[in-house]
This record gives sequence, structure tokens and C-alpha cells, in this order.
Amino acid sequence: MKRSIYTKGLVLTAAFAFLSLNFIFAQDLASARLLTKSEQYDKADEMLKGLIQKEPGNSKNYFFLGENILLNYFSDTISNSLPIATQEAKDVFQKGVEANPNDPLNYVGLARVAMYLGDDNTATEMRTKARSLLLPYKNLKRINPPAPEYAFALAKIAESYINDDQVDTAAALPLIRQALTIDKKNEDIYLIAGDIYITAIDGSNAIKNYNMAQFANPNSPTANMKIGNIYVRGKNLQVAIPYFEEAINLDPNYAPAYRELGQLFWMAQRLEQSKANFKKYLELTEGNIPAKTRYVNSLFYAGDYDEVIKNVEEILAVDDSRTYMNRLAGYSYYERKNADYEKALYYMDELFRKVDPERILLKDYHYLARILMKKNQDHIKNVDALAAAQEQLQKENARYNSASAAAKPKLKPSLDELTAKVNTLKEKVAQGEKELDRGFEAYHKVMELKPQDRNVVNETANYYFLNRRYNQGAKTVAKLIDPDKEDPEAYMKVGRAFYNGENFKAADSIFNIILQKSPDFLPAHCQIARTYYRMDPDYKMGLASQKFEKVVQIAQKDSVANESEMMEAFGYLGYYHLFKENYSKSKDYYTRMVNLNPNNNDNKIKGYNGLGLIELRLMGNEKTNEGRLPYLSRSADYYNRILALDPNNTAAKNQLAYIRDTEAAVRKGINPNEIRGVVRDGGTGQPIAYASIRVKDTAAEMMSNTRGEFKFEIPSASQILLVSAKGYQTKEIPITKSRIYNVSLEK
Repeated sequence: MKRSIYTKGLVLTAAFAFLSLNFIFAQDLASARLLTKSEQYDKADEMLKGLIQKEPGNSKNYFFLGENILLNYFSDTISNSLPIATQEAKDVFQKGVEANPNDPLNYVGLARVAMYLGDDNTATEMRTKARSLLLPYKNLKRINPPAPEYAFALAKIAESYINDDQVDTAAALPLIRQALTIDKKNEDIYLIAGDIYITAIDGSNAIKNYNMAQFANPNSPTANMKIGNIYVRGKNLQVAIPYFEEAINLDPNYAPAYRELGQLFWMAQRLEQSKANFKKYLELTEGNIPAKTRYVNSLFYAGDYDEVIKNVEEILAVDDSRTYMNRLAGYSYYERKNADYEKALYYMDELFRKVDPERILLKDYHYLARILMKKNQDHIKNVDALAAAQEQLQKENARYNSASAAAKPKLKPSLDELTAKVNTLKEKVAQGEKELDRGFEAYHKVMELKPQDRNVVNETANYYFLNRRYNQGAKTVAKLIDPDKEDPEAYMKVGRAFYNGENFKAADSIFNIILQKSPDFLPAHCQIARTYYRMDPDYKMGLASQKFEKVVQIAQKDSVANESEMMEAFGYLGYYHLFKENYSKSKDYYTRMVNLNPNNNDNKIKGYNGLGLIELRLMGNEKTNEGRLPYLSRSADYYNRILALDPNNTAAKNQLAYIRDTEAAVRKGINPNEIRGVVRDGGTGQPIAYASIRVKDTAAEMMSNTRGEFKFEIPSASQILLVSAKGYQTKEIPITKSRIYNVSLEK
């Protein structure tokens, strides 16, 4: 059976009930709402609860109490907890529904709570329910509920689509337009319309509606306050000031306008006027702690962090139960120009120790994480300093142990000092690791609570990288990857992180994902080649050779743009083939380096150096002295070309000196600079194949054979041999008159 809204008795009854309600309670409810608009939320809360106690069946009191709770939360998101505020408001709105299931307002309140908690389905359901209670009408005079209430409910439904700095204009604007058609005299409806437009970044229509609100209620300061805030948003402070001053002219006791002027004058560096307005704000709010808390919040957002700290200490001195104020002190010590991370951490520790876990905010975890990262920004320096000090201590211990009994007392003080330094650094590093672990735990809590915040993910990953926790950084950056989007750079960042963390298999798999989508993506090919080189740094298996050949194949399509990639590939392939004694291919790649860019001398120098080295290797393989001379001549020619490009090139000069000495010896038919020996494992005595034997500060180098043997000519006046192998400590051997050098390496 279709319900009629035109029954005369029903209309009269509803009208009588509405008028009676207004007669008895309108003044008290209006006063409570005025307190809410004046941001005296504690007093409004008290008055509204009193109204509910007097008239528990009046659903509107519940709605405005719930709204007061939510507005109180948003006035101070630093001190208040969203879960607690929304639960408290939800309970109140639910009681309003129970008081009158046919009043749409409390369903709107439940929709707003659901929206703030991210429950879009429930929000839609509650809006639909509220809308269903506003029955269609044909005649405004016979509308039910009465036109002012009907329009106000529509406006509140429209307002429920505003969330932070976003609004669903497609849903909100038709409702607010209908509300204004029904009731053109309600200040609140125009204010809501202005809020919708300003959220949609339509300042012109926002100001238009705020002006209409002022016209509807000439004595209200709210519209001027909102227009002033628009100009503050646009950094047009001088235009904003008269609007706040007009709000005060309309109501000299309108506290929020003084607070806004105080903050605005602070931004304009008119500090005396700022303090005067803040003082007036505190006087009007009777200096109560909630008002002072909002004042401190204003100081924080204005950036006056030292004043925040001072006021927090004053508040805690009066009422130390307000432990949530520790967060503002912690935040401020972090944010101020001369940050004090020790004190910032102290206040955050106090916050987490004393405040109910339900009142810990997402911001608290984020600030805690940042504070711990900044407090330990020298951690890697300490790690490196510890490694250097430990190495020095090892040498000093060896020196001390081998010293004579007479020399030991002289060495002992410096040894003790170095030992103390190492122990101090160990403590610093251990403490730093512990605090960084805690900081990353806090970051992960933030990501858990706000998984879509890409800035937090990037920030966390960057701190992982700065602290050389590359694998964790890679896993964190991986959260940014959208598999449905073609974004190779996101994958590259993850792959590079795994590469830096020496997780080469993971890096290779990530880079290959890119190539599946973009087969010719050069950066991925380069990283794969580098990855395979890191897995085979001794060239034994030649894992990277085919990968670098692929780099050349792709990069040569635009050799000008890809010059650095071409040079990197040529460098690897030239040396790889030299190592494998495939001199023809090696010479081809080094020649390509020389010819790649006629205007790039660095390229030429690298190429000539490789070509000179090839000739020296070939000379070493030659059996006769007569056959060695042409190789020495060609090698000298390449190094002279380097000096023609760079007259101060030390490496080329050293090589030419070596060539001259060798040529002189060859011409005499003797070889006084030839040395030989065997490289063995110091623990097992087994020969080490492919060990490097190099003359320090020269390019003279030889690799041991599979039996650990080596033989080669060294430059005259050579002083030190550097003997190294993968997995072993490099050893320095002084060069004497001896021609035989058997070396043991320690793992």
C-alpha cells in the first residue's frame, strides 16, 4: 500500500510536534550549536548531553552531539584518536536512530563515520537510508518533514561526501542545489555549499555561497571566517586579514577568529600582533587546557616549534595526565631548525610509554621512525670507522706481539687507546643497529596502517638504502610496483637494490621481468650484464660475456646516445678476451673504444691502454728476444698516443718506463727483471689458480696458471708486489734481489 504524505492530520501532527520541540528546546540547542561553531567543543558536549538527559527521545540532540565529537577530533588530529572519536560518535548516532528511526540525520552521521574509516559500502548504505526518509514531494508547503528540516537533511547528506581534501561533486552538488531550492534562508546550507566548492577547488563559487550565508544571517561571523581561510590557502594574507577582523566585529567573542589571526600574523612575521591575538583567544576560551591545546596546535602548524615546546611543558606542569601532549614536544624537537633528536626521542618514548595504545596515531609511528633515522644518520660512518679501527688494531697487535720486550712498553699506550676506540665504536654501532631496527618497525607500522602511501614507502626504502640494507630496501620498493602498468623504472629500482645487496639471483629475475615486457630496454640489459659480472668477477666462466654482447647489439642502434653503455661493454669484453688469450677479439673491442667517439679523449685513452696491454701480453708469449722487440715497439706506440692526449698520464709513463727497461734487457739477451713463483692457500697448501700478481702502482700484471705458477717481467725499480685472489686477503710482498717469490694467501 502506497504511503500518503498529504494526510491532513499527519501534517498537522508533525507540524505541532515540530513547533513544540522548537518552543521547548530551540534556544538550548541553538546555544549548543553556537558553542560548537565557536570551537568550544567541551562546553557544547556538556550542554548537548544535558539536553539528551532532559529529552532522550529527541533524535536531533544526538546528531549534533555526534557531530560535535567529530568536529572536536578534526580540530586537533594531533592529540585526538580517530578510532576513539569515530567509535564514540557512532555510538551517539546509533542512539539517535533508536530514539527516532525516521529521522534521517543520524543515518547521515553514521555515513560520515563509515567514510572516515574507509568503509564506503556502509557509508553508501547509510546515505541511501537517510535519503529514503525524505519522501518525494510536489508542493513545498506540504513537504514532510517540513521544508527547513528536509533541506537541512539534504545538505547534510551532501556534506557527508566531503572527506579530507576530496569531495564527490557528482553526488554532492545535486543534493545541495535541491536543498537551496527548498530553503533559501538557511545559513548552514550555504556554508555547506561553500565547503563543497572549496574542497573541489572552486574558490569563486565557494565565496559566492559564503556571501549568501552572510546575507542569510548578517550577525554570524562564520562566513567571513571561511572566506578569510580561502585567501590564507592562496597565500594572500593581506586580503585575508579584513575578513577575520570583520568576523570579530560581528561577534567580539568569536574565539576562532582570534586564533586564525594569530596564526596568520605569525606567518606574516608580525609577531607582536600574533601574540596579542593568541592571548585574546586564550582569554575567550578561559584559558582551559583543551583551548590551550588547540593554541599549541596552531603554533605547531605555524612552525613556532620553540613556543610549542614551552607551552607543552607548561600544560604538563599543570596537568601531567595529558600525556598525549608529549607528541607535540617530540614532533617540535624534530621539526625545529636546530633539531634535537635525543629530546625528540625522549618525548616520543614518554608518549608510547604513557598513552593508551588506542590513542597512538599513525603520525606518532611516522615521527618516531623519522626521529630514529635522523638520530642515527652517522651510523654508516661509525660502521666504516669501526672496520678501519679494527683493521688498524689487528696490525698494531701483530706489531706489538712481534716486538721485543724492551719495545713493548712504548707500544702499549697507543695499543690500549686504539682498543678503547674500537670498543666505543662497537657500542655505538650496536646501539645504532638497535635503534634503526626500531625505526624500521615503526615505518612498517605506518605502511601497514596506510598501505597506499607511496611517499612513505619511498621514504622507508631510501633509509634502507642509506643504511646499506639493500635487500629490505628492494622488498620495500617492490610494494610500489603495479604489475598491470608498464613501469620499468619501478622494477629497475628494485633490481638495483637487490644488486647492491649482492642478491644477484633476485636482481637478475627482476631485470628479466622488465625484458619480458620491453625486450630492448637497455638499462635492464646493462644491469643484467653487471649482475653476471659480479657473479663471475674472475672471468673463469665468462658468464657476463654474452650479456655485454647483447648490450652492444642494442646500444649500437644509437651509439651517440648510448656511448657510456657501449664503452662499458667494450671494456669488459676487451679485457675478458685478453684474459682468455683471444687477442684478436680483444684487440677488436679496444679498437672500437678508440673509434667510438673521435671527440672523446677518455675513450681513446682507455682503448689505447688496452691495445698496449695486448702487445705486452703477446710479447710475454714470444720465445725469442728478436721476436719480442716488435711487440714492445707497438706497445710503446700506444702509450705514446696516450701521452699525446694526456701528457700527465702517470700510468702511461710507468708503462713506457717498463717497456724501455724490458727492451734494453731484451737487446742484451738477458732478462734481469723476470720473476717467478707459486701462489698457495696458506691453510691447505694447495695451489691457487688465476691469482693476480701485480706490481703496485703499475699495470704490470700476471695471473697464476692452474698449478698456481706464475712468471713475468717486472719494471725496473719495482718495490712491491700485490698478490690477490677471490676469497683471499690481498698480500703485499716487498721486491728484493730475489727472482723467486712463493706466496701463501689467507682466506
